[in-house]
Amino acid sequence: MNKWNFLIAGFIFFAACNSPASKNENKDSQKDSTISISIDESFKPVMEEQVKVFQSSFPDTKVLAEYKPEAECLKDLDKDSTKIIIISRELSKTETSHFSSTIGYKPEFAKIAEDAVAVIVNAESPDSTFTIEELKALLSGSSNKNMPIAIDGNTATSTVRYLKDSLLNGGAFGKKITGAKNSEELINYIAATRGAIGFVGISWITNPQSNQQQETVSRVKMALIECKNCDKDVFARPSQQTITFEQYPLVRGLYYVLKENYAGLGSRLVQFLTTERGQLIFRRALLVPTKINFDSRRTNIKESK
Repeated sequence: MNKWNFLIAGFIFFAACNSPASKNENKDSQKDSTISISIDESFKPVMEEQVKVFQSSFPDTKVLAEYKPEAECLKDLDKDSTKIIIISRELSKTETSHFSSTIGYKPEFAKIAEDAVAVIVNAESPDSTFTIEELKALLSGSSNKNMPIAIDGNTATSTVRYLKDSLLNGGAFGKKITGAKNSEELINYIAATRGAIGFVGISWITNPQSNQQQETVSRVKMALIECKNCDKDVFARPSQQTITFEQYPLVRGLYYVLKENYAGLGSRLVQFLTTERGQLIFRRALLVPTKINFDSRRTNIKESK
């Protein structure tokens, strides 16, 4: 009888070791856990800080972060080269249905901060105040202003997609648009080109923790844009206040998309980004956290023409 009990117990142990749940547990028990993550390049400054603090907080982990256009991040998610991406939008119904049919479950996604597209001009530019209609005319090529215009790439970056969707209603850019290789090159182009105007994510120009960034952006200035939900002829720059109270018009989200159906390292990173430490990093970089409700007070905007 003892012999049979021993054999049954051995069979149960063997089956448990080879079950899917056990395999997932083995993945998460590795001391030197590594995860690859694809991040929209326009969020690079703030996400570099997030990755740095996460790895210092959990020295048993390693995050291999690649910064690339939003469309490339989505391709990485689809071909399974990463379990988590950081982009400027949620998945569409078509995308969630695609994943549901191919992998058997829908990836998790949520907005974890609010970002804005800043409009920057050369530091010596006399023209630094724009209405929404003026921005539309510049981007579509119908403006009579002779201003060189730059965006952060020729491919499907999040900024390109946002400007087309939000300002041009899906229309095409004008022929005089210059596509910089990335956000850093865009800033350098604006700094070197008198009268030029560019569009860039605010974490590239508002991070008070980066001395290198402050030196770079000292050569450009943020333009004032026609304010939403304000009195007539009031203009604003992107800030935590103008984003929070829906006054700055060019606001977008920062989202995580997680393709992991077990409690792995991707879930651990998402937990970090959505709880106090990660949310405070977004706040310190002057983005607006959306998972923790930090105190905010409404004040009057004094900036105008």
